[in-house]
Amino acid sequence: MLYKTILFSLGMLALTNCNAQKETKSPTKSSGTTSTKEKTMNKEGDIVYFNEGENRFLKEYQMNVTFTNISEDSRCPEGVNCIWAGVAVANITVMGTTTRPVTLTLATTENPGRNYFKSAEFNGYTISLNDVAPYPTSQSGAKALPGKYKIGITIKKTGEKPTMR
Repeated sequence: MLYKTILFSLGMLALTNCNAQKETKSPTKSSGTTSTKEKTMNKEGDIVYFNEGENRFLKEYQMNVTFTNISEDSRCPEGVNCIWAGVAVANITVMGTTTRPVTLTLATTENPGRNYFKSAEFNGYTISLNDVAPYPTSQSGAKALPGKYKIGITIKKTGEKPTMR
């Protein structure tokens, strides 16, 4: 009888835990949909925000933009004194309506010696990285952030050159 009681209570505990996981996942999904709608871009030069892994076609520029991931985040965590401020490097895949996909590597600081550039040219537009969030903390560092990153980019017309840097 004791065996059946223990087995029954473990089953109820597992079912309760499953229900609790479903409740915590629901608000996360709803906040993701609201952030997608806030990222409309009407004028040239406005900041467009992308969540990690998000893909969007920007009609006014006739290009598809995908924020693939952050390949490096060595920014100094909040609340820590560092010698170097560090850098975050974002991989963004862009594709025009008549071009093949190209992966741009944009950084938060300009350092040509280490191949860090804040902006790159693609299909007559300059795409610049303006913001990377969230910032690493001293408790978790950057290791807890993959999948949670959000970047802000600006796109400005530079000319008719279909080249990139």
